[in-house]
Amino acid sequence: MSQQKNPAARRPTITDIAKIVGVSKVSVSNALNGRPGVSEATRARIEAVAEEIGFVRNSAARALSGATAAAVGLALARPARMLGTEPFFMELIGGIENVLSDASYSLALQVVADHERGLETYRRWWSERHIDGAILVDLREDDARVPALEALGLPTVVIGHPSGAGSLTPVWSDDAAAVRETVEYLAALGHRRIGRVAGLEGLVHTSIRDRAFATASSELGLDPAPTAHTDYTGEAGARATRRLLLSPTRPTAILYDNDITAVAGLSVAQEMGLQVPRDLSIVAWDDSPLVQVVRPPLTALTRDIHAYGANAARTLLALIARGRGEGFEDRSPRLTPRGSTAPPSA
Repeated sequence: MSQQKNPAARRPTITDIAKIVGVSKVSVSNALNGRPGVSEATRARIEAVAEEIGFVRNSAARALSGATAAAVGLALARPARMLGTEPFFMELIGGIENVLSDASYSLALQVVADHERGLETYRRWWSERHIDGAILVDLREDDARVPALEALGLPTVVIGHPSGAGSLTPVWSDDAAAVRETVEYLAALGHRRIGRVAGLEGLVHTSIRDRAFATASSELGLDPAPTAHTDYTGEAGARATRRLLLSPTRPTAILYDNDITAVAGLSVAQEMGLQVPRDLSIVAWDDSPLVQVVRPPLTALTRDIHAYGANAARTLLALIARGRGEGFEDRSPRLTPRGSTAPPSA
């Protein structure tokens, strides 16, 4: 007679399965955990009954059995409301999810208040065997998460430059080359004062871009122009743009570190009566539909963020499978000129 699931009943146990099939609890455990000791016919019967009565192993049982979690973790330190407005992370997560789904893995995503909470989340996931590996983003200089995850032995891929990844496996692109290409392009148009609205100070990729920008500007003999650091939000981008445009050394071109601040900067320029690109040229880091639908459409540094996330996921799955992994350098962002850049009017 078929055993019916009863949502109101207690959670089914290994003992229930053993009674129904007529075998020992050890045999049920061996069958469900893929260990030898039972015939294929018995294993099939045990698995069928487990499915029929709605048996689900808990995390402690998984840990004792040595079974894999078939999941990887990503803890993001940022306000949850920002995720829906950040094209970069939505594209990145989409690329990660595609690869994981094909491999029958899931993504454990947790939005946390700061990196310390994120590290606590990784430790909890790993100790409870909820994940087999992790993806680390927003790499900071001297990031405390790196040695902590190294000590845990948690297979981890860092989306960030190898210089800050320690012994963890990095996936990165050459941001310095992209900055230099942009500065050279704007200088070739005739711009002598190029400003920058950058991301958060202390992030490894922000520091790399800061140094590359300063070096390229110096080597090309450009006039000094200020750099303003922001938290990547539109509000911060607007404030930084106003400061730059009101400064005595007002730039004739501005490079923004993400698309949201660039669009905010375009609005500020128009609000102040400046015409883009005649009075101000604008370049956005990370191409997205957001920078293409405004008028004029913004010149941008283009990269396949979806593929970036996919490559990070593939690298992590290989690391989990083999216990070791090699870093992966993705394609450097390339400049895509549009209507927001032109020679300065004066």
